[in-house]
Amino acid sequence: MSEAFSLRPNHKKKFRGPVVKEIMKKVLQEKLEGQEYQADNVTNSTKEIADAIRDRLKELGWDRYKFIVSVVIGEQRGEGLKMGCRCFWDSDTDNYAEELYISKQLFCVATVFGLYHY
Repeated sequence: MSEAFSLRPNHKKKFRGPVVKEIMKKVLQEKLEGQEYQADNVTNSTKEIADAIRDRLKELGWDRYKFIVSVVIGEQRGEGLKMGCRCFWDSDTDNYAEELYISKQLFCVATVFGLYHY
């Protein structure tokens, strides 16, 4: 007997912001703790962090979710930063989480969008 098709995720496999934030927090600490800002390495660092977050999210087994992971790293110079984005989504199934890491040398903003794929 096959499993019935559902347009909504199982409650246990629904995107949970606090779980995602904890994963992002751990990855950011692991990758950035004690690091200095180096403009030449930012591209590689952002890719590495985004891949690590994505891989850990996949381990959660949230079937049919697509994850969009965005990571921005900048030099900490006391200046402000404004970011924004837009996305069409289903407020019943889709969600996002963000985490901020700040040290004396750098800042990092990580954002994850979890989009349920029907």
